Parts: sequence; C-alpha cells; structure tokens
Amino acid sequence: MGKALTKSQILDHLSKKSDLTKKDCGLIVEEMAKLAYKEAKNGFTLPGLGKLVLVNRKARMGRNPQTGEPIKIPAKRVVKFRVAKACKDSILGPAKKKK
Repeated sequence: MGKALTKSQILDHLSKKSDLTKKDCGLIVEEMAKLAYKEAKNGFTLPGLGKLVLVNRKARMGRNPQTGEPIKIPAKRVVKFRVAKACKDSILGPAKKKK
C-alpha cells in the first residue's frame, strides 16, 4: 500500500484539475471542513463520499483491560462518518449477493 496523500498533495491535485490556485483550493477545503463541523449535528453529507452524523450511545458495562474488573461506561454523544454505498462499491467493488 502507498502512503496517504498529504494536504499539500491533495491541494496540488485539485488545483491541476480545476483552473484554481492551490491557495483557492485550500480555502475551499477549509471552508468545507468548517461547514461540516457546524452542521454535523444536523447531518452533513458529502455527495459520493458519505455523511457525518451525531449518534447517542447508551450507557453500558465494560471491563478494565488490565484488571478485568467490570466498569460502568456512561452514555455519550459521538460523531460518526457513514460511508456512502457508491464510495464502498467504488473502493471494494460491488457487494456479492447471497444465494
């Protein structure tokens, strides 16, 4: 596997594909991130990639991995990213149907 792209490499690629400068592409990427943070509580969709959603986790019992002692894990809110079907199919190939 190759290395993940850096922000600079992503901006360079975007600037070559669109007739924008790297600086302009950087501003767009930063504004998309800010908008995603602001709108995550309502669900923020990136078409073709997926959706940021806020999920409420219930309180549950867990175990301390060092001692094995049971501990209570409190309820909390977490941010999740649900990958779009088109993205999964593009990366992994279409899902095989069960017989």
